Amino acid sequence: MRNRFRRTAAGLFAAVLLAASVTSASTANAAPSSGFDNWSCKPSAAHPDPLVLLHGLGGNGPGNYSYLGPFLAAKGYCAFTLTYGQADPNIPVGGTVSIARSSVEIASFVQRVRAATGAAKVDLVGHSEGAFQSLYGPKVRGYSGQIGKVIALAPPTHGTTFAGLVSVGDYLGLGPLVDQVLQQFGCAACDELIVGGSAVKTLTTGPIAQAGTKYTVIASRFDALVTPHETSFIREPGVTNEYVQDTCPLDPVGHVGLAFDPTVAQLVANALDPAHASRVVCAFGPPL
Repeated sequence: MRNRFRRTAAGLFAAVLLAASVTSASTANAAPSSGFDNWSCKPSAAHPDPLVLLHGLGGNGPGNYSYLGPFLAAKGYCAFTLTYGQADPNIPVGGTVSIARSSVEIASFVQRVRAATGAAKVDLVGHSEGAFQSLYGPKVRGYSGQIGKVIALAPPTHGTTFAGLVSVGDYLGLGPLVDQVLQQFGCAACDELIVGGSAVKTLTTGPIAQAGTKYTVIASRFDALVTPHETSFIREPGVTNEYVQDTCPLDPVGHVGLAFDPTVAQLVANALDPAHASRVVCAFGPPL
């Protein structure tokens, strides 16, 4: 009897070890359900739409989203970025070529993310020119059916009176490279994003918001680059327009700082997942 008990106990222990090893192997081999520029990431049921993060003029994807990208990944998202619109592929400065040319690159990247993750739709989070592209591409390139939500940070939707949007590159420490690109190649996008610019006319001819997509536009009252501040907003059904200062009146965040402000990061997360919105703890974003 004692030997039979020992054999039974040993068998049970071996079974437990086998089950544990199989579980561990499965966990180790499972694709991550969150991450920033991790192409093995597979979206979770909680966040089925991966994120495509679009940088501002004169910046690049990894730099512009060095804060917001990891923040959203920590919230459980598969987040991806790219550097679009490079006049010279060897210089990490993007967004200076024409809006139309950049929008083709972005549309291709959206398809790449969908293919890699198996997702039917993605959500777009854009900053500055990237925010404009998040509105322009789905409408003009016709892929709005593949976009669930758009979160646009200070887009020059109706054109800006100030064309110095390359200050994004200055903040990222790319000032000399930005100057080199501008001197050598010019800035087609700058001319297209001012009041009356060709890209602005294309975007604002007819409705901007597309059926089936939810839009949130976030601007700052202290923005010195996209002016007047109201130019960012879309007064159409299905669009939520808000100033950072509606939630945090003392936050001095400027145009560039929107991508690096903890206050804005939480506003973005809440717009992406309003059913599980968290209380916004007011911070002080960079006043640039």
